[in-house]
Amino acid sequence: MSTRATSPSKKKSSSSDNNNGKPPQAVRFGRRTSSGRIVGLSQDDDLDMSAENATGDSMNYTVMMPPTPDNQPGVEQGAGGTSSSSRVRMESQQRNGDQTNIGRLSGKLDRRVSVLKSNSKSMLMRSQTGDFDHNRWLFETKGKYGIGTACWKEEEAYDATSAGMTMDDFTDKPWKPLTRKINVPPAIISPYRLLVVIRLVALILFLSWRVQNPNEDALWLWGLSIVCEIWFAFSWLLDQLPKLNPINRAVDLAALKEKFEQPCPSNPQGRSDLPGVDIFVSTADPDKEPPLVTANTILSILAVEYPVEKIACYISDDGASMLTFEAMAEAVSFAELWVPFCRKHNIEPRNPDTYFNLKKDPTKDKKKEDFVKDRRWIKREYDEFKVRINGLPDAIKKRCDMLNSKDELQRNDSHTTTNTDNSNGETNTEKTEVQKATWMADGTQWPGTWYQKAPDHAKGDHAGILQIMSKIPEIDPVLGHYDEKKLDFTGVDIRLPMFVYVSREKRPGYDHNKKAGAMNALVRASAILSNGPFILNLDCDHYFYNSMAIREGMCYMMDRGGDRICYVQFPQRFEGIDPSDRYANHNTVFFDGNMRALDGLQGPVYVGTGCMFRRYALYGFDPPRAIEYTGIFGQHKQPTQSTVQEQSDQEEDSSDTQHLTSHPDLELPKKFGNSTVFTDSIPVAEFQGRPLADHVSVKNGRPPGALIHARWIYGSVTEDVVTGYRMHNRGWRSVYCITKRDAFRGSAPINLTDRLHQVLRWATGSVEIFFSRNNPMVATRRLKFLQRVAYLNVGIYPFTSIFLVVYCFLPALSLFSGQFIVQGLSIPFLSYLLTITVCLMLLSLLEVKWSGIGLEEWWRNEQFWVIGGTSAHFAAVLQGLLKVIAGIEISFTLTSKSAAEEEDDIYADLYVVKWTSLFCMPLTIMVINMVALVIGFSRTVYSVIPEWNKFLGGCFFSLWVLAHMYPFAKGLTGKRGRVPTIVWVWSGLVSITVSLLWITISPPQGSVSVSSGGVQM
Repeated sequence: MSTRATSPSKKKSSSSDNNNGKPPQAVRFGRRTSSGRIVGLSQDDDLDMSAENATGDSMNYTVMMPPTPDNQPGVEQGAGGTSSSSRVRMESQQRNGDQTNIGRLSGKLDRRVSVLKSNSKSMLMRSQTGDFDHNRWLFETKGKYGIGTACWKEEEAYDATSAGMTMDDFTDKPWKPLTRKINVPPAIISPYRLLVVIRLVALILFLSWRVQNPNEDALWLWGLSIVCEIWFAFSWLLDQLPKLNPINRAVDLAALKEKFEQPCPSNPQGRSDLPGVDIFVSTADPDKEPPLVTANTILSILAVEYPVEKIACYISDDGASMLTFEAMAEAVSFAELWVPFCRKHNIEPRNPDTYFNLKKDPTKDKKKEDFVKDRRWIKREYDEFKVRINGLPDAIKKRCDMLNSKDELQRNDSHTTTNTDNSNGETNTEKTEVQKATWMADGTQWPGTWYQKAPDHAKGDHAGILQIMSKIPEIDPVLGHYDEKKLDFTGVDIRLPMFVYVSREKRPGYDHNKKAGAMNALVRASAILSNGPFILNLDCDHYFYNSMAIREGMCYMMDRGGDRICYVQFPQRFEGIDPSDRYANHNTVFFDGNMRALDGLQGPVYVGTGCMFRRYALYGFDPPRAIEYTGIFGQHKQPTQSTVQEQSDQEEDSSDTQHLTSHPDLELPKKFGNSTVFTDSIPVAEFQGRPLADHVSVKNGRPPGALIHARWIYGSVTEDVVTGYRMHNRGWRSVYCITKRDAFRGSAPINLTDRLHQVLRWATGSVEIFFSRNNPMVATRRLKFLQRVAYLNVGIYPFTSIFLVVYCFLPALSLFSGQFIVQGLSIPFLSYLLTITVCLMLLSLLEVKWSGIGLEEWWRNEQFWVIGGTSAHFAAVLQGLLKVIAGIEISFTLTSKSAAEEEDDIYADLYVVKWTSLFCMPLTIMVINMVALVIGFSRTVYSVIPEWNKFLGGCFFSLWVLAHMYPFAKGLTGKRGRVPTIVWVWSGLVSITVSLLWITISPPQGSVSVSSGGVQM
């Protein structure tokens, strides 16, 4: 603790008589360093104070002496036996001794001694041995330790502030970071990087040898193979380079709670100072996305463990369905029971359907006696809730039929015309045709899509709808009470977050930009209603599996440097997938390998769901303190011109808000349409999203206690990747948050056809990115080099399918022609091949080690890479080229979230064979390779000079192709091994066609003629 230096004129020396002849006690000196640590210095320490320690901090000291009655230097006994408080200042004496190597203290040390009051009964505090009983003295006389963290009394006569000390010097807690970075152990990452270099060198040598040693007997086969191998090496390099720096991260939820939710001078009541979060859920078709699944997702959101007044949930119904609307109303009604139940008993997960289907014991770690009764009661309520949701289609239909009949009668009565004939007085009644509408429960017509199409009430042609289904919660908790008819919620907060139903307006002739347009509509609506500085978007089938997920993501946003993070991406985890994961639906190689590696660069890519955005970044603004990377490999860093300008502006004008600025790839308007309220909400969201300024190293922060009281990019099917790329291109960073307990869980298509259509959509979006202005090759200098390589791989990987298809046919062509890609199986060829294969296997093992995936998962991923590459990726390239060249738009197929119809087998959908044109190419590859194996074997056996080395080479690669196609073949056989008729027909046509082509191209040698007397050859 540094104190003010005292002048020699004010120096006081303590008399030796005060110690009553006792030996002097060693005096410890302590100094406070710039980092906050207290370093003890003693007169007994042999320190050279004249050199490196002769600084301003080491010259001023505070004397730390135990303030006991028998050891109080400078205390004079009064007449009454009490001691008067006095401040003793002692000047340090220069140490004089016989040793000549001891330096002289440069300067004078200011020693301040804390003084305590004595008591006349101090003699009574002696123990039987005559020693002073210190503990008894403290208890009897209420003695005080003076200044320090143990005791500080306001009524103390000692004025600490006059000595240059305050309470903050003692109660200053160490600053705790909210997150920490955990690097991969060097024992794993160093060999991994070394193997990458070795394999790269081996690939270069192998390709050089292949180019220099062509197969003169089959140049066409050699040429095709060498082109494919060069592309595979380039594709492997693009995929491997971003994996050189994988990292792990960890968060400290206790520190987050301590900083934002504990009482402090700026927040005496301990209200939450966390920023608000708006949660977006998107749905489009109640047939493919069942309302019960969406309702369970909403229930898990409303029960999330986060301040209720800081959460707002929005659902975007792009189909404007009456069924979805009423299902959400039922969900809010059930949430009034489900949410307090979760808070009372700390339920995990908070999706009721998943919770009641858990296989483990529900009473584990539950201590309240009424838990079993509450669970039984809420389970019955949930069953009734499911029945109401399942009965909504029939209930809506009956209501519509009844109200339509009533409306038709009323209109016919009002439009009845009576024509009376003057002669006979006959009456003519004309009935008018009435459009059958869809009716709401209150007897009004539904403004969205009707069951029977009508003008202004059809898909793609309906009005906009916005309905606040649960009101904005109170700021203070609303505690429940005991109710015999319901659960006992005494002492439980029964508030619900705000929930809003939104269906944007759609009209024919306009491009509504699919999911990206729906998300932007929610961004604009939420900016007016809640304006949460952070936005979390989820698919309708992705629910909160971890109720603390938002808090874990908020640790990154609110930590030091968090103002430069544009989004926190959570990994996707799936349920309902077959145990063998036949089609690599878990995709763990990507989520646990590639994404973890990208986190060590500029951040992971945005994958469309389970991502928490900074609203200010979605609006397209530049990050604070943006950095540009120059040089061939981006090895030089420098601040951008806008950053330098901002720093100079901040010196002149220290305002809390940042003005609208331009950025390199998007021009933002100064206002949005005629809405000034929307533009006014931007600086508010930016300020609320800043980290807490509780440390000098936190830049661009907000003061504590300030919070007590968009843009998705169009023009791509995969708007998620483009949106994340645009943010990274402006200089923002992103973070990958892998939680110990899965943050979110969702469903994935386990049917082969649905899986391939999903991959087709992703690959088509990547092709669009490659041919658009979002190509990373034309990115700004704010994008790191390896991050640019990663995004380049995203746009290029579908084109690998062209070379993959050709390479899968090469073994069959080799067996048909009797040739091979090389002249023969020579030692150099086998050596290079063995080296490359062994390096690849070792790399895979190390990647499994640092990513945590399993070998079986890695192998499934390799298999589906071949299956998807020869089917969906190949079709995506064709579709992308058609869109770019001919302008033909790409159809969007919504992934089905509905479960299997057979309740006995939850994996029944896995065995359903739905024929699609995507099956043609992989099925053709399989049939041709199997036919080629038979023909190649027959050719070699019946040949005059069998060339077994060429046959074995072609056979090995052909079996390699068939091994990767095994899940595809198994998917075609169905549940009971029954192959569909169309598969047999297609296989027969391919076999006959290949056989005829082979006979035509390579006819049998020689001719046979029959004449009289014998056969001539």
